Amino acid sequence: MSVALDVARRADAHRHPAVPVGVAVAALLVLGLVALPPVYLVIRGLALDPERWDLVLRRRSLDLAWNTLALAAVVTAGATVLGLAAAWLAVRTDLPARRLWATLFALPLVFPSYVGTFAILAFAGPRGILQRWLEPLGVERLPDLASLPGAALVLTLFTYPYVYLVAAAGLRGLDPSWEEAARTLGRGRWETFRRVTLPLLRPSVSGGALLVALYVLHDFGAVSLLRYPTFTQAIFLAYRGTIDRAAAAVLSLLLLAMAVLVVVAERRARGRRARYHRAGRGTDRPPRLVLLGRWRWPALAASGALVALALALPAGMLVHLLLRGLAEGVPLNLTLGAVGGSALVASLGAVATVLAALPVAVVAVRGGPRLARMADGVAWLGYALPGLVVALAFVFLTARLPPLYQSLPLVVAAYVVLFLPQAVEPLRGALLRLDPRLEEAGRTLGRTRGQVLRRVVVPAVLRPALAGAALVCLTAMKELPATMLLRPTGFETLATRVWTSASAGLYSRAAVPALLLVVVACVPLWALAGRLGVREGG
Repeated sequence: MSVALDVARRADAHRHPAVPVGVAVAALLVLGLVALPPVYLVIRGLALDPERWDLVLRRRSLDLAWNTLALAAVVTAGATVLGLAAAWLAVRTDLPARRLWATLFALPLVFPSYVGTFAILAFAGPRGILQRWLEPLGVERLPDLASLPGAALVLTLFTYPYVYLVAAAGLRGLDPSWEEAARTLGRGRWETFRRVTLPLLRPSVSGGALLVALYVLHDFGAVSLLRYPTFTQAIFLAYRGTIDRAAAAVLSLLLLAMAVLVVVAERRARGRRARYHRAGRGTDRPPRLVLLGRWRWPALAASGALVALALALPAGMLVHLLLRGLAEGVPLNLTLGAVGGSALVASLGAVATVLAALPVAVVAVRGGPRLARMADGVAWLGYALPGLVVALAFVFLTARLPPLYQSLPLVVAAYVVLFLPQAVEPLRGALLRLDPRLEEAGRTLGRTRGQVLRRVVVPAVLRPALAGAALVCLTAMKELPATMLLRPTGFETLATRVWTSASAGLYSRAAVPALLLVVVACVPLWALAGRLGVREGG
């Protein structure tokens, strides 16, 4: 076989160029910024009266831990299955109109969880449209969505694209000769998928699943609207309801501990330093499509059902609420200022986060074992925390610094802390796939480190960097708690407009900014899908 897949699972398996001192210092500065919220939590926790530390072992805390972990586990499993299945159908099969499905499968990501949740509640919740339709048939009450199955269903529908996008990109990037070799050796289609394709996709799918798990751990909007008790809801109530910041800090520390356990488990399952790179050119020809045969129409029906639930239903409900509001005389406020605010702060956050992620990714892949392990772990700390906690940490640190307090740079800094892994992971994956011998060859040929960086490393990480920027921009547009607490006075985004109306039950008023948010969010999603190759034919 002319192409070799080099898989190294130990840190010393390959020699990498030493990490420049400037890159290491930059990475440490970024990691120091990310560590500020956990330090704030420790300070607040120490301020708690020792007798009140029994809060950790109270029945309510244990119930919250169970609810949170159970929700994260169910949603992660469901999103992984849906995302991987959708990617395989869109990339590797003869599904009718599969290029169209490739785009539709990704679009639910434009819905913030709180927007999708209030749209589904308006349709299937108490006194919703579906309830009114079924009342003549004798159905007096639909199953309550304020439960583990209901919350898991809603969050799965709006998080599976995290797995889908990376799995689809991974499937497009795989060398088909490996699967063909397995088939030549007599392996069946399913065995080839299980023993060849899945192991090669594991780093990408595992990273997407980790994003989903930590997203669920820190989600605030969906669980609050569904009134499903989790740590994030309890933290918000402790802060806003009783103004008990020390108690909120203890709950946040528990949530952080859970997130650390999730990250450690994922890293152990994946293999922290697993590398999948070619030693040769490989082949760029697309793989042979799998013919679905008699499963073609069931697959088409399943795809339609998924898109209907995750995309058509919330979008249709937003349009319905908008039309109903207009009929009732609700003013049509296009909130163009909020559109500009969302675009501005999300773009600044995306650029800053990618720039911060570059040195962290380099250190995580090429640093010494201890430094790499620290970079790989600390980078996820902010993403594991609710935006409310990160915002409170920055408020605490900048309350006596008027130039920074409630300023756009502070919002951007919070976005860097919250979304750093979304930029680090694509860069980390690209560096793991980059054969270090290419850089060694460049240095051997007399090229300077800067020339090797410009001609070898930058082309390899440019596409993942743009994908990370698009994902951060998309997520920042939907960010709510940190934006609400840290924004300058009078500065509005579409997310804050949506939440102000939706939390008060004024769904018709929330429909306009929600629709605008969905439309604006399609721009970075389209760019993200293009960077990952999801829209490409094959």
